[in-house]
Amino acid sequence: MSEDVRVLVVEDETVAADAHRLYVERVPGFTVAAVAHSAAAARRALERTPIDLVLLDLYLPDGHGLQLLRGLRSAGHRADVIAVTSARDLAVVREGVSLGVVQYVLKPFTFATLRDRLTRYGEFEGGGGRGGGPGTTWTAPSPR
Repeated sequence: MSEDVRVLVVEDETVAADAHRLYVERVPGFTVAAVAHSAAAARRALERTPIDLVLLDLYLPDGHGLQLLRGLRSAGHRADVIAVTSARDLAVVREGVSLGVVQYVLKPFTFATLRDRLTRYGEFEGGGGRGGGPGTTWTAPSPR
């Protein structure tokens, strides 16, 4: 990659958001451009900061992450999305894929898990979006 992938971390839990930020910053080729703790803060960050990839928690205090994503898409935001969630509902997964979620990372997860997903994402840089476009590297969550 010639330029770092600019990441927006969207996570309402402060400790988890800090951990996600630290994890992303440990992966070469990725930079955290902003951290948002709500859907409204995520929208503001996307309006003022160039973002390539969103790590998106689906359960936010002011709305569901997929509602946020739907609004972002209709407003023309093309950033790729990796859902970082505890959601394992197949209907949610399908809707996420239809909105352009390229991967899912199920909580709780380790640094190695996120590093592997980001590395795979980076390998597909250069298609429709920085990550190759919606669905390019989608990985379904394993049911538990």
